[in-house]
Amino acid sequence: MVVRLDSPQPIFELPSSNIPDEVEDRPVLGPSMTTIGPLGLSEIVFGAAALSTFYNKEDHLNGFTPVRTVRLALRYGVNAFDTSAYYGESEIVLGTALKALAHDFPRSSYKLMTKCGRYGSPRADFDYSPATLRASVARSLKRLNTSYLDAVYLHDIEFVATQVGPREAGHPADALKPENLETYGLADGQEGKAWGAGDQRILDGLAELQKMKDEGLIKAIGISGYPLPTLLRLALLALHTAPHTPLDVLLSYSHLNIQNSAFAAYAPRLRERARVGQLLTASPLNMGLLTPTPPQWHPAPPELKDLVTQAADVCEGWDGGLVNIAVGYGYRTAAELDVPMVAGLSHPHEVHESVRAWRDTKETQEKKEKRIAQEGKAIEIFDGYQGWSWASPPDNLL
Repeated sequence: MVVRLDSPQPIFELPSSNIPDEVEDRPVLGPSMTTIGPLGLSEIVFGAAALSTFYNKEDHLNGFTPVRTVRLALRYGVNAFDTSAYYGESEIVLGTALKALAHDFPRSSYKLMTKCGRYGSPRADFDYSPATLRASVARSLKRLNTSYLDAVYLHDIEFVATQVGPREAGHPADALKPENLETYGLADGQEGKAWGAGDQRILDGLAELQKMKDEGLIKAIGISGYPLPTLLRLALLALHTAPHTPLDVLLSYSHLNIQNSAFAAYAPRLRERARVGQLLTASPLNMGLLTPTPPQWHPAPPELKDLVTQAADVCEGWDGGLVNIAVGYGYRTAAELDVPMVAGLSHPHEVHESVRAWRDTKETQEKKEKRIAQEGKAIEIFDGYQGWSWASPPDNLL
């Protein structure tokens, strides 16, 4: 349920102050979580979209599970949370949990990253106007029980940006070929070009976020979205438009996983050419695609979902199966790129499993090689769909 800015806000209160603290609420002994990047983010970032009715039922959100999940993640050393104004009740549930844990985990011990500008699914529900963004940030501050936000993104910028290049499914790495750069607005000399009203709305939105950064409400500003060519183009546009300030943060999703690792080709360009301060990537399970039962709403075509079933069969004998292989691959490759990975977490057992997969990637060389070999078997299954992305925005949301 998306909660619009002008709607009454739902309230989620803990059933009591006596939060259960059982064996499953305590970290398993092992290597401590490390931080990477200029913002000092933990290698695993808590994806709080899971703390909403997008992914869970209301009774789950009203119980102790969210606060126990958040507490366990913090105990493991996860120090950053990713949410959005668009993620229904997520900000409220997360803020309630963090408030309940304030004695053990004060505000200075973690970072809050949220998004603004998207308040529904279709393009008509995007609003990057300065007044709306300011109202959205004010609401997020209240929901999250904080006086400042560590990072705020313009959410899913491809829905607002002027379309440059084809909007179609395919392989985003192709846009980086020399013969295709001009088509996607990525050639030398095109960096500072705003291609239309949509691009200008993004620049205006970033300017308003910068004002709030100057006021101390936000520490870092940036953009998030799916199409990699669009993210790179707009990061370059921000840098080459007065006052020529590079983005502090940029979040890509579903592009660093065993089916599609195209983000690895874009990361150096985002850092070196667009000078983005902190890159993040999200969804090692590719929005649930890389699970034994992908969600019916997933935009992947039936043929790709069939390949996931085959990949699950190949990983059947591996402890944790395809999910463990996919999550571990995401954490390993993200760490190699010096990029934190945002992973959705909605239950303590998911936190344990996520940390276990992360620790597995830090094992001895022999065990690491064994894991990489198993990843390779799964990767081979996807063949022609390796590095393939769906079109975004989709036709039905334009």
